[in-house]
Amino acid sequence: MPEQKKQLVVLIACGLEDERMSVAWSVSNGAISSGLDVTVFLTSSAIDCVRKGAADKVHLNPLDPTIGDMIKNLTSRGGKILACPPCAKVRGYSESDLLDGVIITGSGAIHALIKEGAATLSF
Repeated sequence: MPEQKKQLVVLIACGLEDERMSVAWSVSNGAISSGLDVTVFLTSSAIDCVRKGAADKVHLNPLDPTIGDMIKNLTSRGGKILACPPCAKVRGYSESDLLDGVIITGSGAIHALIKEGAATLSF
């Protein structure tokens, strides 16, 4: 039986104007590069980064790619992105407003991963 990949849950709660947003996506992409199975859970104003077109030109750290490019890099390599339902609702977002593949779901989804042994990081 093949060994299961180790999992990482990254919770992001900061907005597009906060440099921690860039750090969070950079760390998430690095985790995929190191062989981890990564799930990003977006809460509060972080959900704005996955609204279609919102992060395409956001460049918080000149040494990093744009936030939009980091998100695309993560999802193209199998990273998953989940979004908090009340955070989406208060902003008037439905899944059709968000990037393809982003799932609006409650925190139970990340609790299940944590129960399976996922490590967690918060930004």
